Amino acid sequence: MSIMKYNKQVEKWDLLEVEVQGKTEGNPFTDYTIQGVFTGKNEKVTTDGFYDGNGIYKVRFMPSFEGVYEFQITGSFSEKILEGNFQVTAPGQKNHGPVRVANTWHFAYEDGTSYYSIGTTCYVWELQSDELVAQTLETLKNSAFNKIRFCVFPKHYDYNLGEPRSYPYEGVPMDSSVLTKENFLEYTGKTEGNHWDFTRFNPEHFRHIETCILALRDMGIEADIIVMHPYDRWGFSQMTKEQDALYWKYVIARFAAYRNVWWSLANEYDLFEHKTIEDWEGYAKIIYEKDPYNHLRSIHNCRTFYDHNRPWITHCSIQRQDLYKSAELVNEWREKYRKPVVLDEIAYEGNIQHGWGNITAQEMTRRFWEAVCRGGYPGHGETYMNEKDVLWWSHGGALHGESHKRFKFLHDIMCQTPGIGLRPYEKGSWDEVCAVPEDSTQQVKEVQDYYLIYYSFMQPSFREYWFDNTTKFEVRVIDTWNMTIENRGVVSGKFKIELPGRPYMAVQIRKVQ
Repeated sequence: MSIMKYNKQVEKWDLLEVEVQGKTEGNPFTDYTIQGVFTGKNEKVTTDGFYDGNGIYKVRFMPSFEGVYEFQITGSFSEKILEGNFQVTAPGQKNHGPVRVANTWHFAYEDGTSYYSIGTTCYVWELQSDELVAQTLETLKNSAFNKIRFCVFPKHYDYNLGEPRSYPYEGVPMDSSVLTKENFLEYTGKTEGNHWDFTRFNPEHFRHIETCILALRDMGIEADIIVMHPYDRWGFSQMTKEQDALYWKYVIARFAAYRNVWWSLANEYDLFEHKTIEDWEGYAKIIYEKDPYNHLRSIHNCRTFYDHNRPWITHCSIQRQDLYKSAELVNEWREKYRKPVVLDEIAYEGNIQHGWGNITAQEMTRRFWEAVCRGGYPGHGETYMNEKDVLWWSHGGALHGESHKRFKFLHDIMCQTPGIGLRPYEKGSWDEVCAVPEDSTQQVKEVQDYYLIYYSFMQPSFREYWFDNTTKFEVRVIDTWNMTIENRGVVSGKFKIELPGRPYMAVQIRKVQ
């Protein structure tokens, strides 16, 4: 007899999990299927379940409407069809639903609340010790970050050469402490190398990642999950197409029902020696077929951009291609791809030997402001050397830099944008970076209601402005580095604003309503 467990009540956009017992003979990860059909007044969703070990199968669902839902669980995992129902209640105060694309170049939660991305990268923070994971979560709790990029697979790269807390498959790694050199051959049938069973997942690895996704969700942070990456000594980047497909379906079945999940197909897709564009398009097709919630989707480059015009890509996840320029090119990328431009890697604040990991805090902050005023969304990372080689960009832990302290100040300014999103102002002066609100109606306005002007590394002692002769504006002078705001009163016609003659200043001009 199959025993079924599930909650009889769940919030809108929260996770409903149905747990059942099923067959264990053979290989439950591949030999049996499980599927759920969830039906409410306004939607009917079919989604795959997964085997979670110890004879337990699970199906997860994220409801998009309030009211009574019914469900039916079927598949070869059991001889019976299982049925049930549950009530979906109104979302809680901090539950705004999944993030979607809005106004072509921007984002909003499904309930319409604006979402302004302030992201960071911590590639394998969740695969560290309990103590380090807890420290990372505490750091995030006290930060302005509302998105974090991280991997499912462990990572092998400079400053990250240790073994992870767990692996995604059953088996042992090449450097396993579980086996001695003498019994490695007996256990694996090999004289060297890794030994994994790519048809048997390690559920504990994924359960732990899920606890981290939930912890992020409860802090209002989006989990930008990097599903594949090339920095690998364990063989996960060289699986066959069939093994990749099995992995993708398992990851989607486990993670898709969490509202804060984004899919990043790869970090630096162009460094994979054994993957082709055809392969990446195949993974995208799997997401289309298996993710019923239409989560955001991207793919990240090293040297060569993927074609972000591909219809399955919802937003551009960009690593700079130029030694100096990153945010400066947002205007061009917005027009070329007509999608949100997320600068997930504009270099990292730090002092390691690599050019991508040793810019100053001032330069990181400058790139953030410049990207925002050009209508993009910048991303942070930190790579300061230390005795323990615990670098935020890979391990998480504590932040040691200065730029992150200035992002809440920036985010507060972003949230003052009328409507959803900023765009570069094509009629602005050539020697300033000027942003105005994105106008979804595409109406041409000679005088905007709002201007945010950034002077970057320039240091004018004053600026003069003129929009028309009658409109009244409130003016504020913003020191983006020192995080101060000075009100300059109400002006109209041609007016002059005194500035302190130092870099990183901005001027905010808002029409008096």
